[in-house]
Amino acid sequence: MTKLEKIPGIGKVALELLDAAGFPDAESLANAGADDLARELDRANKILQISKRPFSRGNIEKWIRSARELTASTGSTGSTIAPIPAETPQEAQAAINHELSPQVASMLAVAPFAIPLPARLLVAQQLAVGDIPAAILLNRYSGDLDVRVDQRVPAPKAVVRQSIGSSNVIIADTSASRLEIDSSRIKSTDVFLGGIQRNVTTQADADNDRVALIRGPRLETNLGRDPQSRAYIRGVLHSHPVSIAIGAVITLLVMALLPLGILSAALLLLSQEIPAHFSWVPKWLLVFPVSLPVLGIAYAILGVGCSCRICGQKMFVPRMCLKNSKAHHIRGLGYIIPVSIHLLLFKWFRCTYCGTPVRLKK
Repeated sequence: MTKLEKIPGIGKVALELLDAAGFPDAESLANAGADDLARELDRANKILQISKRPFSRGNIEKWIRSARELTASTGSTGSTIAPIPAETPQEAQAAINHELSPQVASMLAVAPFAIPLPARLLVAQQLAVGDIPAAILLNRYSGDLDVRVDQRVPAPKAVVRQSIGSSNVIIADTSASRLEIDSSRIKSTDVFLGGIQRNVTTQADADNDRVALIRGPRLETNLGRDPQSRAYIRGVLHSHPVSIAIGAVITLLVMALLPLGILSAALLLLSQEIPAHFSWVPKWLLVFPVSLPVLGIAYAILGVGCSCRICGQKMFVPRMCLKNSKAHHIRGLGYIIPVSIHLLLFKWFRCTYCGTPVRLKK
């Protein structure tokens, strides 16, 4: 597979958008049409918000042309092959939506599900996932399509009677339900033996209440609060709310004391080296650099382990990846500090990575 970085004009933003749209390499880009590629990029960008503005049609055609030249000149074995001609407007419009065909629609109606490939078959045949070719897309297939639909109706199961031991004992097929039996009139043997029917609904009601409390807060929790305000507590209940709150406090202290500790250490060092100009530096500034190792250990123990209940991502650890569009963010401060402040003030937050609201209060 040829990487997209080798194609001129594809930057970091375009690389992420192409990968999200399903074009991870130059081969897949070379086989795409300009209209289809523009439509897929626009759809992926509307969901992920990767690029601030859409790419022009000229750039997309240039990418496809460069990808075809690259894949034509460099094969998988490094040999030189004939170049693939550039796509013409007639070729770009040759794709046909076969899903509108009545035969294809009937085929999809009788076979709505895909049968998964057994893992033991892959192991027995020594196949990798990449060795399996991708299925064709019926809504933009450019070649002829041979559709075969067999109307096969399975025969009804015959009732099998089997005698066991004696001809007087006959076991019949009980696959058909007996509609004449009223299941509501069935009673336990404990009733006839003088016992009391067991109450099995108590445990079920308790489990339902627990699940409902996890999904949403109690009514009295948001009593008198505006549902549109930040003070309105929402989201899934976190399994360790106290640990999350403590981790947020420690994270804020570390973020605040880190620049103070560095500045205080520099001023104390200057007061020792140049006392004539920095005699005004107080000695109590030593508290900030001394407290940094203690807070660093507390952050490593209590702050790093805090994670989202839904996606499991670390909340107070910086990561270079795409963030959710609904994540708490302040320009210049990033994501960690706004999340910590929001959950301490309002007792709920949105996960930076999956965007799910998570609350700390029942």
